[in-house]
Amino acid sequence: MKDRYLAFLAMAGIISLLSYTSNDPTGYTVEELRTLYSSGDQSKWPAPHLFDEAKEGFQDIGPLSEMNFPEDNPYSEDKMELGKMLFFDPRLSKSGQISCANCHNPEIGWSDGSRVSFGHNRQTGTRNAPTLINIGYAKTFFWDGRSATLEEQVKAPIENPVEMNLHMSMATKNIKEIKGYKVFFVKAFGNGEVTEDKITKAIATFERSLVSPPSKFDKFVTGEKDALTDSEINGLHLFRTKANCINCHNTPYFSDQKFHNLGLTYYGNKYEDLGRYMATKKNEDVGKFKTPTLREVSENKPYMHNGLFPELANVVMMYNAGMVKEIPKGDQINDPKFPHKSGMIEKLNLTDDEVFDIVAFLKTLNSYKYKMRPPELPESSL
Repeated sequence: MKDRYLAFLAMAGIISLLSYTSNDPTGYTVEELRTLYSSGDQSKWPAPHLFDEAKEGFQDIGPLSEMNFPEDNPYSEDKMELGKMLFFDPRLSKSGQISCANCHNPEIGWSDGSRVSFGHNRQTGTRNAPTLINIGYAKTFFWDGRSATLEEQVKAPIENPVEMNLHMSMATKNIKEIKGYKVFFVKAFGNGEVTEDKITKAIATFERSLVSPPSKFDKFVTGEKDALTDSEINGLHLFRTKANCINCHNTPYFSDQKFHNLGLTYYGNKYEDLGRYMATKKNEDVGKFKTPTLREVSENKPYMHNGLFPELANVVMMYNAGMVKEIPKGDQINDPKFPHKSGMIEKLNLTDDEVFDIVAFLKTLNSYKYKMRPPELPESSL
């Protein structure tokens, strides 16, 4: 398997089939790493390798905290259950055939397993549908961060003409006409009035309830010394040191919640995506995308904002090669919007075994394959 990936990348001109040499200066044995990382005391962990760009706001990886709910939308079981029904209800779409669950399917890691998603009239978007698991820990939403709250995010796919293609006022009207919903709005909000605000708050509450239970990684770093294999422990250590992953994928959410240019903008060609620039209109944001969470990551293939890579090994190998180098040509030389790859992206000199140890570690961030049976939806005739 390793040889096939390396051969593929070499034929694509991405890497050379030269032997790699280790540049890991830490020198710990696996048993020493096992003892340090499973101690339950982060102060005993080896120091992470951090670039200056990553130091502001840095928090090390570890178990998730309790979910916080906003003051203007506190949690209640009834509101969560209403949000669950609305999440699965295709009557929020113009066609009456597309629900939020179409792109965020609990059977496929709360994404859809496609490079980009299908929407209204089988139109395709340009970006990969991110997972909704643990989405309540996010600070901004969408790959370009254009929504500041989860409640705001809920409206966007409903109204997007390529996705559900229905103005929120009409979606609200559809739900209002379904008499069976009234009792659930009464339970959730104290009265049966159906409003846009209540719909978005209910769906957001449901989405915040989608939290991973403790993973193998969580159990290991809180004292279960034998929870990880030697390969997985080595992958964890590489993640925090030589492989530089920790610079963007930090905090218990495994995302710094910042925006970075990885060299995948395709600037000036058919597949161009300007990323964060689309939300801010700042030249320095061209090609920057939000760091995705890595929790449950092996259940959420394919990877990157455009679903470019089908497997985790592809992603790690591309980082190992230093990603793509974007070079301005012709008129682009003086183009103020020409994207610049993050200085944190550099060739890593990982060996083949180190690449696959990192992949093995990433798989420890899974808890279990999340299952959820779609709810029975209210009928109009009730």
